Amino acid sequence: MYLKTDLLTHNLKEFTCKFDVILIEPPLEEYQRTCGATNVQLWNWDQIMELDIGEVAANRSFVFLWCGSSDGLDMGRLCLRKWGFRRCEDICWIRTNMNNPGHSKNLDSKAVLQRTKEHCLMGIKGTVRRSTDGDFIHANVDIDLIISEEPEYGSIEKPVEIFHIIEHFCLGRRRLHLFGRDSTIRPGWLTVGPELTNTNFNADIYNSYFPTNQITTGCTERIEALRPKSPPPKGKSSSRGRGGFNRGRGRGR
Repeated sequence: MYLKTDLLTHNLKEFTCKFDVILIEPPLEEYQRTCGATNVQLWNWDQIMELDIGEVAANRSFVFLWCGSSDGLDMGRLCLRKWGFRRCEDICWIRTNMNNPGHSKNLDSKAVLQRTKEHCLMGIKGTVRRSTDGDFIHANVDIDLIISEEPEYGSIEKPVEIFHIIEHFCLGRRRLHLFGRDSTIRPGWLTVGPELTNTNFNADIYNSYFPTNQITTGCTERIEALRPKSPPPKGKSSSRGRGGFNRGRGRGR
């Protein structure tokens, strides 16, 4: 489903639903300097922080926040903390220019080096352990790096691989994408944003898709046999050895 709405004024509680995973793709002010973005309403970090994400996040849930490449790394962490999440990963998007070689048309005056990457912070709410929550997460599948051709000048499109990573990792079916566009409408997701051209969202119908015992995609014995396993514990004091995401990098190798 998808909903065209102004997120500056929309009350997220109106969804009357808690989400297992939330992807946030704000049109950051820095995109005006780095991408030449002028056709969207840009947001500053104070506005992003005011989004009531914690109210629509399930007790065990994940958030993925695109935060750019400058002060967003610090501000993004503050947002996660305010919303009740702990940062557990940082996915990096490397923008290549094989098809259009040469320097970027816009250089960020605040940067010391030419920036060719963006970051997507991943946060966790609640206690989720690889050893006990196999119904909800499928860890060790994807890597934390996306390499793809940079979009055309003026575009703020993100690589579709971020959806692949999220869908492989989190088996929760209640998926919310904020600041989505017509190009990002995707099966299994509720896409919300001011740039959409239409709306078909109905809260009652949407909630009916998720009876209490059907909020995850489920698993089979074959999938479980193929599931990548975490390394054996090295010591009882190691949170990673217990299969948790409470500290450091959440994926063992």
